[in-house]
Amino acid sequence: MTLIYACGAFAVLVPAVLVPWLAVRWAPAVAASRSADRLRVAVAGLTAAVGRLGAAGAVLLAGSAAVVALCWPLGEALSRLEPHVDHPVFDYVHARRAEPWAGINSFVTAIGDRYPLKWVTVVAAVALAVAWRRRRWWLPLVALPLQFVVEQYTQEILARVVDRGHPPTDLGTYPSGGCARVAMTFGTILVFVALTGRIPRRVRIGLVTGLSVLVCVEGYTRVYAEKHWFTDVIGGWIFGTLLTGVMVLAVLVAEGRVRPATDRPTAAPRERATAGT
Repeated sequence: MTLIYACGAFAVLVPAVLVPWLAVRWAPAVAASRSADRLRVAVAGLTAAVGRLGAAGAVLLAGSAAVVALCWPLGEALSRLEPHVDHPVFDYVHARRAEPWAGINSFVTAIGDRYPLKWVTVVAAVALAVAWRRRRWWLPLVALPLQFVVEQYTQEILARVVDRGHPPTDLGTYPSGGCARVAMTFGTILVFVALTGRIPRRVRIGLVTGLSVLVCVEGYTRVYAEKHWFTDVIGGWIFGTLLTGVMVLAVLVAEGRVRPATDRPTAAPRERATAGT
């Protein structure tokens, strides 16, 4: 049981330490990279051609397709680890289940179920529409239900094409929908909250860190509650993170918050000729 409790502690501590470090050290470099500039140029071209909403829809469709294209082979690779990773982890947890801890995990893991998140989606959409009444008040009313639908059907596509089966105790399969739904629902809510007012950067990092902890804890509880194989949870974390990023970008495009590409100085012809000699 000591190892199981230690894994629960790591599910909290690792994202609590790693996410702020990435936000401070890694995120600024990514935002200033050439790849980010190319993405901004593409978004600007789409927006000029079809408008903000058309560009946002194109980003969401193309991004969702890209997530499927990436997570399909990932799922096939993780499926091959089932005899070597998933079965030993399942047997270890099953043999050491403690009823009080199992009850706590069963309660917490319900956060990622579709029914409670439907209510979270509805309440958040209405509240944000009221908060945005002087802006595009309808955008939260459209985007929040849309993220729920996009996650459900994208996950269903992956579950069908990978078709890896499920543990003997539940019907959960690849990728873990609970992890993905928590990331997608609360991630979309957070981006609207951040757009509602001026929130200090430290607070934004704290909110993203809290969400990351919640997603990791959800994955831990899915394994302990025997709803998923361990590699299903790994896939759910990756799938949920990628799809949430796509949804957040689509919202930013629709709201016109994608800043223009950075003007990078280019070498003068004489300088380039000198550099080539």
